[in-house]
Amino acid sequence: MKLISKYNTAAPRYTSYPTVPLWDKTPTQEDWKKLVQKSFKESNKSKGISLYIHLPFCESLCTYCGCNTRITVNHKVEAPYIQSLLKEWNLYTDLFGEKPSIKEIHLGGGTPTFFSAENLALLIKGILAVSAINEDAEFSFEAHPDNTTEQHLKTLYNLGFRRVSFGIQDFDPRVQYIINRKQSFEQVQHIVELARETGYTSVNFDLIYGLPLQTPKSMVNTINNVRQLKPDRIAFYSYAHVPWIKPGQRKFSEADLPVDIEKRALYELGRKQLKEAKFIEIGMDHFALKTDSLYKAAVNGSLHRNFMGYTHKHTQLMIGLGVSSISDTWYAFAQNIKTVEEYRKAVEEGNFPLFRGHVLDKEDLIIRKHILNLMCKFETFWTNTKEQCGPLYAAIPRLQELEKDKLIELQAHHLKVTTKGRAFLRNICMAFDARLWRTNPQQQVFSSSV
Repeated sequence: MKLISKYNTAAPRYTSYPTVPLWDKTPTQEDWKKLVQKSFKESNKSKGISLYIHLPFCESLCTYCGCNTRITVNHKVEAPYIQSLLKEWNLYTDLFGEKPSIKEIHLGGGTPTFFSAENLALLIKGILAVSAINEDAEFSFEAHPDNTTEQHLKTLYNLGFRRVSFGIQDFDPRVQYIINRKQSFEQVQHIVELARETGYTSVNFDLIYGLPLQTPKSMVNTINNVRQLKPDRIAFYSYAHVPWIKPGQRKFSEADLPVDIEKRALYELGRKQLKEAKFIEIGMDHFALKTDSLYKAAVNGSLHRNFMGYTHKHTQLMIGLGVSSISDTWYAFAQNIKTVEEYRKAVEEGNFPLFRGHVLDKEDLIIRKHILNLMCKFETFWTNTKEQCGPLYAAIPRLQELEKDKLIELQAHHLKVTTKGRAFLRNICMAFDARLWRTNPQQQVFSSSV
C-alpha cells in the first residue's frame, strides 16, 4: 500500500495523446477539412469510420458527473438539436465525395434515453440515409435504467444496435442519494432482462469506485448485485474529483470521499469479486467475460482506446457530432463548442463547430503510438530507428523508479508492464508524456491516478 501513496498523483487518463489540456495548435476550418478528407480517403474503404454522437440533455444532475450536460425537463429541445446534428453530419458527408462506411456508432451523453425513441430513430435514419453500413459494424448506446423504455430498446435494436451500456455507478441507497442517481436493483434487473429478451448481445455496466460515502460493505453489496445480473462487460472507473471544473461535485466535500489507500482498497475488493465471477481484467478499469468481444480483442491484440474508451473496433477516422464531441483524424483532434446555443448557431451558419483542437506533429504521433500500446497491450517496442526520437529516450530516467518498484520490466527497446504495475498504468504512460513534462502545469488539471 506504500506504492499507492507514492504514486497517487494527478495524471491523465490517456484517452488521447496529447491530452486535451495540452493541445496547442487548433486547426483552421480549411486545415480541418483537408485533414478529414486525407484520413477518409486513406481509411474509409479498408477500415470504415466511427461516429460518436453526444446527446447532452439530462432531467437531473448526477453530482459525480464530469461530462458536458444540459439539465432540463423541457423535451422540446430534442427535435431542434437533432436537426443540428444532421446538419453537422451533412457538413462532413459533403467533404467525403463517396458514402462513408459506418463501422461504429456510439450514442453518449448526457442521457441518450432522455430523447424519445421516435427522435432517436429520426437521428439514426438521417445518419444512415447518406451512409453505407460496414459489414463489421457495431452500434451501441448509453442508457439510464430509470428512463429507458421497451420502445427505446426495440427501436434502436431494429436500427442495428446490439450493445447497450447502463450507468449503474453504485447500488447503495446512501451513495445514490448523495450523487443524485436513484435506481433500484429491481429497476436495473427489469431493463437488463428486457434488453436481452429484445436481442442485445452485449450489456455493459458502468461502475465507479471512490464515490462519496462508499464503504467496503457497500462495495461488496454492489458487486454482488452486479454478479447476479452478469453483464457481458464492466467499466469500473475511478471517481474523478474535479470540483474546480464541475461545481456540482461540491454537493459533498472531500471528507465524504474515500482517498488514497482507502479508495484503492475499494477497487481491489471489487476486482477480487469480479475475478471470482469469471470476469477478466481488460486494459485499465475494464472487465469482460470470455464470451465478450472486448476480451477477444485483448487476447488477439486488436484492442484500441479512443475518446469513447476501449473498443475492439479500430478506425483511423472518428467523427464526433454534437456539443463538446471530439473528432480524431489520427493526424489531428478537434473538439466542438461546448454550449448548445453556440453549437447550433455555428452549424446553422455552415461552419464546423470547432472550439479547440490539436494538429499532431511527428513527435506526437510517435509518442501516441507507444502510449496506446501500453494502455491496450501493457507493453511497447521501439526497435524502428525512425521512432528513436529524443523525448522517447528522455522517458528512460523517469522509468527507473518504476522499474525499481517492479511495476515495469525495462529492456533496451522494450517495456512491459508487470501484473503489479497495472494499477499504476497512468503513471507509467505519464513518463512518456513529453508535452506534460515540458509544460509542467502549475495547477492541477487532471484527477488523481489512484
